[in-house]
Amino acid sequence: MHHTTDHSRRQLLCSIAGAGLASMAGTLPFAAHAADPTFPSRPIRMVVAFNPGSGSDMQARVIAQVLSESTGQPVIVDNRAGANGIVAVQSVLNAPADGYTMLFGSNSTFAINAALIRNMPYDPIADFTPLSLISSQYCMVLVPADSPYKTMADLIADARKRPGALNNGAGSPGYNLWSTWLNELTGIKTVNIQYKGGGEVVSALLGKQVDYAVAVISLEMIKSGKLRALAVSGPKRMPSLPGVPTMAEAGVPEFQAFVWTALGVSAKTPQPIVRQLEAAVLKAARSQASLDFLQKQDASPMAGGPEQMRNFQREEIQRWKRIVAANGIELQ
Repeated sequence: MHHTTDHSRRQLLCSIAGAGLASMAGTLPFAAHAADPTFPSRPIRMVVAFNPGSGSDMQARVIAQVLSESTGQPVIVDNRAGANGIVAVQSVLNAPADGYTMLFGSNSTFAINAALIRNMPYDPIADFTPLSLISSQYCMVLVPADSPYKTMADLIADARKRPGALNNGAGSPGYNLWSTWLNELTGIKTVNIQYKGGGEVVSALLGKQVDYAVAVISLEMIKSGKLRALAVSGPKRMPSLPGVPTMAEAGVPEFQAFVWTALGVSAKTPQPIVRQLEAAVLKAARSQASLDFLQKQDASPMAGGPEQMRNFQREEIQRWKRIVAANGIELQ
């Protein structure tokens, strides 16, 4: 079952491009619904599930600015970080479902929480109407600069010889799932060490407290020679790190782990307003301002309107639930 999911996931990833975003605009179904000529008539609140100043927060602000210009109304960014995005989710679901409150979330809020949290206070499929996927940022397998592992093959070979001897660092429960998935695909067993964020993982790598990590970090750490990237999880090499192979080139083509962002609204939002928001959000996602920002962040736009986002969400939830169950990962 999950092999089909992996195949369709790779198909979506291979469609990542500005042209892909533009070509999908013609498929929007909003014309079938009568528009509300009065919407929007006041400021829109974009609840962001990240701290101010984070990469995802800055991205949300770019989208908010473009949306404000296209709708003629202020789009106010409201940062509600905490509890793996649940604080932001509850803020949106507790607000009137009138289109004036949107959620800018990630794979945690829209997928991974459903696989990891025992008593989920919300359903990312039933409680939200998707507007659009926004971006993706691929992870890397990282080791200290003077690590004996020069390639993924080196790391995998040693881990196979010594099951349980290698440690890997994870900056969040979602990153733990990535490492578990990589172990599953390569047939290795390593010890996961949980940290409170990406910064702590970088410190652990620099201090050689862990042998490797699957993470998304600032590329300056690699370009400066402080850390070494063995592979990147995207379908093609990163332009800013042309010497780092893809996971497919490194022999693990199924591993396509990345952070993704998306926008959604309460499922109770009236359909005519949803359609107007879809059109505005897709326009903002493929705007030059958004594409320029993503390029500077070494991130990519994700081609996909509401239907693609919903299908993608379902596939992600299915994947992570299977991995949690198969590997006996304890629910939170």
